[in-house]
Amino acid sequence: MTALFALAPLVLLLVGGLLIMLVDAFAKERVEVSALVSTLLGASFVVAAGSLLADPNPSGLPAEITRYLAVDATGYFTDVVLTVAALIATLAAGSYLREHELERPEIYLLLLLSTFGAMVLARAADLIVLFIGLETMSLAVYGMIAMRRNNARSIEAATKYFLLGSFAAAIFLFGAALLYGATGGTSIAAIRDAIRGGHAEPALVMLGLVFTLAGFAFKVAAAPFHGWAPDAYEGAMIPVTGFMSVVVKAAAFASLLRVFTGVFGDPLLMHPTTGWPTLVAALALLSMLVGNLGALGQKNIKRILAFSGIAHAGYVLVGFASLHAVPEDATAAILYYFLAYAGGTGLALASLVAFGSKGLEAVDVDDLVGLGKRHPLLALPMAIAMLSLLGIPPTAGFFAKLFLFQAAAQAGGIFAWLALAGVALSVVSGFYYLRIVVALYASEPAEGAVVARPMRSGYVLLAMVFGSALVVKLGVMPGLYLDLALEAGRGLFH
Repeated sequence: MTALFALAPLVLLLVGGLLIMLVDAFAKERVEVSALVSTLLGASFVVAAGSLLADPNPSGLPAEITRYLAVDATGYFTDVVLTVAALIATLAAGSYLREHELERPEIYLLLLLSTFGAMVLARAADLIVLFIGLETMSLAVYGMIAMRRNNARSIEAATKYFLLGSFAAAIFLFGAALLYGATGGTSIAAIRDAIRGGHAEPALVMLGLVFTLAGFAFKVAAAPFHGWAPDAYEGAMIPVTGFMSVVVKAAAFASLLRVFTGVFGDPLLMHPTTGWPTLVAALALLSMLVGNLGALGQKNIKRILAFSGIAHAGYVLVGFASLHAVPEDATAAILYYFLAYAGGTGLALASLVAFGSKGLEAVDVDDLVGLGKRHPLLALPMAIAMLSLLGIPPTAGFFAKLFLFQAAAQAGGIFAWLALAGVALSVVSGFYYLRIVVALYASEPAEGAVVARPMRSGYVLLAMVFGSALVVKLGVMPGLYLDLALEAGRGLFH
């Protein structure tokens, strides 16, 4: 397999971004940019999925590439997740921007570049490349949030996210510098070999990993590094909220998984006595608490999903905390969770796009009151998304949480108690998820209240059908996708 084809999912997006710039500059007639971007993302998805099934771990690639970018099953699986999330966001954006008279080709360019950066981040085998991917992804997201230049809330959200993101990047760089100083290398393999060979100062390595973890925790909105998320989600356009809630989180977690399994890739280094499993468990518990309790008092659906995202970051960290005991099972559960979360969250925000028309966004729970009675089929995908995010069988979210909590239970000790806390806090999340379902189907709007007026657009309907099918299929056939995740993650340990 040639290097170009092995990295085709990334190359397609990079070339596609350049193509959009040329089309915008030279096209004399209006071009359907959203259709072009959807086609590019679909092609990237097909290539990534085909590579995952046919040749997930290609050999014979130049060392100049594999030293910096991992070309393996884990990378292809993550590419699938990222392209699925980006495709749903693009289809929703095609309807949203046209309906609200905000259509500009720049947002699609930024979306492609951000997805490209996310893929680089998830595949990075070197801390320098990792940082380049992280910032490519982040800078494009800042631009997408600020795209509504006349909206004060959007500008405020973008500014806050940019400033805090810059601070988080500095923290990450400090951690990377400590790792370089302790081991003399920036590649994950070099850091691992230095630690295993006894050529690194353990205390300095752990300090570097703590700062690196803090930088990642900001990107995934894990408590206590979550302060930016509610305002950024609320201020962004709905499709951008959907994109950043999945793509940024999944890419950062995938990169963190590669760093942790690469550096602590054997039982001795992964042992709880090193301290990091307990630290990750504390972050997981705090994130689940802050996310679920914070969402209870919210009425804005984007803020609800922001706090929900904090809680979901905590659930994923439960899997990270279990890596020392059941590395392959925990890795598979984490990868499966990425796909389930992409489907559920993407579907929820695509549904929000469909609920608003003619300049009126449906972003509050009260906006959805009675919508299920007036438009039962249109409201159904939102209900499916809420049930999946809550974890009700037979949706994808149920099995995603089940696999993560099983891994923690197998780890035993405090990690089994962490799984129990996750189950209890998932029950708490039912109060805010089911409140949306009740508003859709079991409530009537107050007299004179402004109610959602659904738009008529094929793009967003396609996104909703795609997201619904993904959530249901992952729930009905969990074993098939868990096996794929298990095979994808196994390469990290061999």
